[in-house]
Amino acid sequence: MKPLMLHGHERSITQIKYSREGDLLFSCAKDQKPNVWYALNGERLGTFDGHGGAVWCLDVNWDTTRFMSGSADNTCRIWDCETGKNLGVLNTKTAVRSCGFSYSGKMLMYTTDKTMGHPCEIHLFDTEDAYQVDAGRPFMAIPMSNTNTKVTCAVWGPLDEMIITGHENGELCQWDVKTGKNIYTIKEHSKQINDIQLSKDGTMMITASKDTTAKLFDVSTLEHMKTYKTERPVNSAAISPIDEHVVLGGGQEAMEVTTTSTRIGKFDARFFHLVFEEEFGRVKGHFGPINSIAFQPDGKGYSSGGEDGYVRCQSFDSDYFDFELEC
Repeated sequence: MKPLMLHGHERSITQIKYSREGDLLFSCAKDQKPNVWYALNGERLGTFDGHGGAVWCLDVNWDTTRFMSGSADNTCRIWDCETGKNLGVLNTKTAVRSCGFSYSGKMLMYTTDKTMGHPCEIHLFDTEDAYQVDAGRPFMAIPMSNTNTKVTCAVWGPLDEMIITGHENGELCQWDVKTGKNIYTIKEHSKQINDIQLSKDGTMMITASKDTTAKLFDVSTLEHMKTYKTERPVNSAAISPIDEHVVLGGGQEAMEVTTTSTRIGKFDARFFHLVFEEEFGRVKGHFGPINSIAFQPDGKGYSSGGEDGYVRCQSFDSDYFDFELEC
């Protein structure tokens, strides 16, 4: 299981994401330039150049024609995947923390930080309305007035009807896209939620939190189903598209990394059984915490982006597919 080591960033990785077919891998970091790679051989296909600050989030639409990235330079940018051309710049008053295309690709959303007296907001745009995008005027802005905490991650719910947000205080919220109202709020985590990822069919989601756990929820009801416990903060978690497995990435806080060895810091990718919550494997490699993790869409491997600036693409050997947890 020798990984492909992708080194196209000079600072720590903030998010990685595969295209729907799994042939391309997109990565962004604190160094202002998101990259796109061939997932098969790790060759860098190109760079999206234009941001003036750390890039916190990215997303690619379902047919891999458009790419979006949100940055600390108070902009969210839309790009053409094929040419790398910048198609639009959405200016904001504060940094963009999370972003995403709806499944249909006809809407996009991003969330802003609560700083400098400006509230945290979710902005929604119709991608087919050129005026909206050019003028930077969303068809809906949802202020986080009732939670009063910053949105740290957000994903689209099923059928593009809702947005699910994870907050700094550990809350999960559902927001109606048509009315902008809060549908439901729960608080299962005690600390900040770092990441939310959906299952392949969109019925379940896994959250990763600073409280050292990852938790599995039903997307439509937010019912808490499973908990995966570790000893260190969990920065990212993903659900396998083919097996009942989840992978967790995290480790000791980045600012404490220089004082401990990689063994003590627990910077491994950790595999748990989805149903039985049992840990059955670990993969070492990163020098520093894993900030983002993603399964390949075919389930035959995964990638992780770390504080060390490397993206590691790992393909599973036959032992992984033969493995069955004994109960």
